[in-house]
Amino acid sequence: MRHDESVPPTPRRPKPAAAAALTVLCLGIGVSGCGGDSGAQAQPGKGGGPAPSSAAASAPASPETPSPVRTSPAPSKKPASPAPSTPVTASGPLSGKTVVIDPGHNPDNHLHTSEINRQVDIGTTHKECDTTGTSTNSGYAEARFTLDVSHRLRTLLQAQGAKVVLTYDDDRAFGPCVDERARIGNKAGADAVVSVHADGSAVGNRGFHVILPASVRGGGADTSKIVGPSRDLGTRIAGLFVRATGSAPSNYIGGNTGLDTRKDLGGLNLSTVPKVFIECGNMRDPKDAALLTSAGWRQKAAQGIADGISSYLNG
Repeated sequence: MRHDESVPPTPRRPKPAAAAALTVLCLGIGVSGCGGDSGAQAQPGKGGGPAPSSAAASAPASPETPSPVRTSPAPSKKPASPAPSTPVTASGPLSGKTVVIDPGHNPDNHLHTSEINRQVDIGTTHKECDTTGTSTNSGYAEARFTLDVSHRLRTLLQAQGAKVVLTYDDDRAFGPCVDERARIGNKAGADAVVSVHADGSAVGNRGFHVILPASVRGGGADTSKIVGPSRDLGTRIAGLFVRATGSAPSNYIGGNTGLDTRKDLGGLNLSTVPKVFIECGNMRDPKDAALLTSAGWRQKAAQGIADGISSYLNG
């Protein structure tokens, strides 16, 4: 079982030219001062050729990732609660806007294997309800990382007046399933949805990437109305994530653009509102793991995502 709904199915050789890709990202969103010395964070891949100016649409590498290592006793199970978290907001430039934040996975999913292995309809096929997520070698679980960044992101967006809904807030025993995560954003009539993740790839594979919905139509899936807006949202997040964190785009997915397009993710296929995933880094690489386990860096990551959302919502 793959560790993450966002883990791609087939391998792809990494590509270089991260510096050129950063220029593409910055020019794409028109933000002055974007970029910085992010090359220091990158591990260039093998191969040659310039970085493309748009997201790669082919399926990327499929890392072989062990299940999260638990270094402390499992917490007591919590009753399932379908109601998402919706804290009170303040006034500000994002007043009247609704943002749904989707923290990837649940730290107790591994205690509910039959439930999370249940197949759900993602429009074009069926897929597991959810997965366990990955972890660092020291046992810091992706699900803990995603919830921490999501809380920081919520605070930043609420300070600008946005109404923020979390699909999950440590308030249920497992899940939610990927189809339910999509429905929460749809029901909220969200102006933007971001699903927060961290990858579990091979050592030496570094950097972040933003996953965009492909054009998909089949069963209950029809992304035709959200492909364009989602690309705009994802491009802005990618460019401003570089500026806030100093991290380079992925050197193993997306051709160094920081963008990747996928049609196999239920969370994107079933969305009727603009939505993207962000893989903030590779938890299995020691250098990326050092960033992901730093509270200071997680605050920068949340700031970069918030800046991208704000840029998108403010036009």
